[in-house]
Amino acid sequence: MPGIVGLISKLPAEEAQGQLRRMVGALCHEAFYVTGTWMDASLGVYVGWVARKGSFSEAMPICNERGDLVLAFSGEDYAEPGVVRHLKAQGHEVPEKGPGYLVHLYEEDRAAFPGCLNGRFQGFLTDGTRGTAILFNDRFGMHRIYYHESTDAFYFAAEAKAILAVRPELRRADPRGLGELVSCGCVLENRTVFKGIQVLPAGSAWTFRARALNEKQTYFQPHEWETQSSLDPEPYYQELQAVFSRNLPRYFNGNEPVAMSLTGGLDTRMIMAWQKPLPGSLPCYTFGGTIRECRDVIVARQVARACGQSHEVIRAGGDFLARFPHYAERTVYLTDGCTGVNFAPVLYVNEKARKIGAVRMTGNYGDQILRRLRAFGPDEPASGLFRPEFLDNIHGAVGTYTGLLQSHPLSFAAFCQAPWYYYGLQALEHTQLTVRSPYMDNDLVRTTFRAPESACRNNDLRLRLIIGGSPALGRIPTDVGFGGSLAIAGRANRKLHEFTMKAEYAYDYGMPQWIARIDHLLAPLHLERLFLGRHKYYHFRMWYRDALARYVREMLLDPRTLARPYLNRNGLERVVRGHLDGSRNYTYEIHKVLTLELLHRLFVDSR
Repeated sequence: MPGIVGLISKLPAEEAQGQLRRMVGALCHEAFYVTGTWMDASLGVYVGWVARKGSFSEAMPICNERGDLVLAFSGEDYAEPGVVRHLKAQGHEVPEKGPGYLVHLYEEDRAAFPGCLNGRFQGFLTDGTRGTAILFNDRFGMHRIYYHESTDAFYFAAEAKAILAVRPELRRADPRGLGELVSCGCVLENRTVFKGIQVLPAGSAWTFRARALNEKQTYFQPHEWETQSSLDPEPYYQELQAVFSRNLPRYFNGNEPVAMSLTGGLDTRMIMAWQKPLPGSLPCYTFGGTIRECRDVIVARQVARACGQSHEVIRAGGDFLARFPHYAERTVYLTDGCTGVNFAPVLYVNEKARKIGAVRMTGNYGDQILRRLRAFGPDEPASGLFRPEFLDNIHGAVGTYTGLLQSHPLSFAAFCQAPWYYYGLQALEHTQLTVRSPYMDNDLVRTTFRAPESACRNNDLRLRLIIGGSPALGRIPTDVGFGGSLAIAGRANRKLHEFTMKAEYAYDYGMPQWIARIDHLLAPLHLERLFLGRHKYYHFRMWYRDALARYVREMLLDPRTLARPYLNRNGLERVVRGHLDGSRNYTYEIHKVLTLELLHRLFVDSR
């Protein structure tokens, strides 16, 4: 994923420069990336960057007029309108477009920087007059920075593999991190799956002086928003509408073409209702499968038509399945093991989406922020799959997760769930294009902390916001039948869609073993074809059993896999054979073991 890398070191300059080049090279995944380096041997500072061509942070580094401030920045800032005009009025030479204004914000108010920024970002700023440097990230920790402290250097990077490239002794799996990854789908509390590599906490601004870490500062704490007074329902609605409609246009600015990743849900609909794009100005697309037109595609097409926009479907079908080993390995590698092989279709469709627009506008995090929904929790793996000593790490994740739930529910969603659980997915998407979402806007999230309890119970608030922006869009039911008609027929339609969604989940992932045995006996009837493809475009239970059976067998029954110290050989063989013959459903278990095996082959064994 594009980002910054570097080291603050007491090493000889030539050795440090060599390490920097290898770190930058570790992030060069695509031909459309550009790279660069900057260093000041007198300060022991060596920093590099990788960016997509044409992106907001392509032209690095940024310097002030005197050249004593140098900033390497990755990500985006959705600034208040008029910021460039204000800085020019203060006498700064600021380009009209791009991130050149950022370094002048630091000049104007060092104490407010980087807290004055709004977006998903990471940066490294060197102040020559003070002999200091600051490593910082956004207040949600969405643009992750990995770091490692050694006796002779402090290393940081947007991807862990950049640190592994120069510190091969760190290619060791951390059992606690692996246990949390298996149980929760992510590593918790800013740990990683690698011993000795950690994640910079959200809202950090760490200062370096004399070639060493001098101070670990945090410029933002969630309690600053948690302690706001709550609003009554009507004032809250008015405030939320005002903030959303006022700030939304910022997310459509910039030089790169923007396309709308449109779904059948409410969050992308809110964006369309309030952005009000001119006819034909915002190409839309939806991800789809090959079994049938899913509800996302059907509804998104209606929404695009109502807004006068083009719409196309990006499908994951035979071509993807034929290249699944490539995409599975690539998915695990690009995200340092933070994303499982089950997200391989996401990489495939985002490659296609980049050809439509370099910026992908989404409704990501809308549910989590507006309704404070929890998207993940600890799972218990199939009995006998893992060895008892490793199960201790899996069970330990339950206690850690339970402790996290003691925080404010919106703080959990914004500052734990978003940067930990969703990190791998957004990192994977960002390898291909810029993904934006107005639902992580600073002002919007701050406002939602003032929500009355009633506003978080259902979808009524979002439906009202959609109707307030576009009555025509409010008349279109969602993919699961919300909104639209309130008649009995409308409610019946919603019940039908809810049933088909649950049935598809059962046939694709959540089918209990006793039902799997019955379904196996009824296999000639192909009952799964009645439900699959109605709401999802990927179907791993069926794919693992049929099209990908050879790959699953070769990977998981390979002697290297069976010899892993955390796996029970007999248990894994039972899982693989039971799923492939169709008598059992071990989709989740196959996801997890395939991901762990690729993680070991790509990062641990390769040392």
